[in-house]
Amino acid sequence: MTTTTPKPMKIDFVSDVSCPWCAIGLHGLEQALERAGDVVDATITFQPFELNPAMPPEGENIVEHIGKKYGSTPEQSAENRARIRERAAGLGFTMAMSENSRIYNTFDAHRLLHWAEGTGHQAALKHKLLEAYFTHGLDPSNPDVLVNAAANAGLDVDEAREVLTSGRYTDEVRAAEDLWRSRGISAVPAVVIDGKYLISGGQPVEAFEQAIRQIAAEGAGG
Repeated sequence: MTTTTPKPMKIDFVSDVSCPWCAIGLHGLEQALERAGDVVDATITFQPFELNPAMPPEGENIVEHIGKKYGSTPEQSAENRARIRERAAGLGFTMAMSENSRIYNTFDAHRLLHWAEGTGHQAALKHKLLEAYFTHGLDPSNPDVLVNAAANAGLDVDEAREVLTSGRYTDEVRAAEDLWRSRGISAVPAVVIDGKYLISGGQPVEAFEQAIRQIAAEGAGG
């Protein structure tokens, strides 16, 4: 019996921390990668995308925002939240959004994630930020919320606060956002594998696994 060595796979996960389908997509992708661990050894890098770059500091009520942006009625918005909650729960993630939830600016969260990439704690921080916003209803533009998420992810608290107060990585995050837009990414989550395969949206675990195995097989045959 021959054993195959899992192939390295580079994944760029382009997303926003206030995007519910990004949270669903991430949990689905991670579970798919566990299932496909016999064929791939994946590394995920989180890339920035802002759904609402012009969002003011105080944020906006979710129902009002969705209504203005997509034309959804309050009833449609509630149905959508229920569907999202159900999908997330099936993946072991708690979404506690309600009609009183707010949408916030996420640029500083992306700066913190950019910093965390070089520390080995980027994935942990991403999860803590998603949890802070979706599970606990906290404001991801609030420096204290961000620093607490960093601490919970195993990052240095003082350096996290310095990143936020100094404006570090502003240019780098803007450049990364521009780069992914220039590559045609206009909706998230966007899962870019080895720089050439794109899987869009919060797919079911099975769909992610099938795509990952197919890409791995193509690579093995190439």
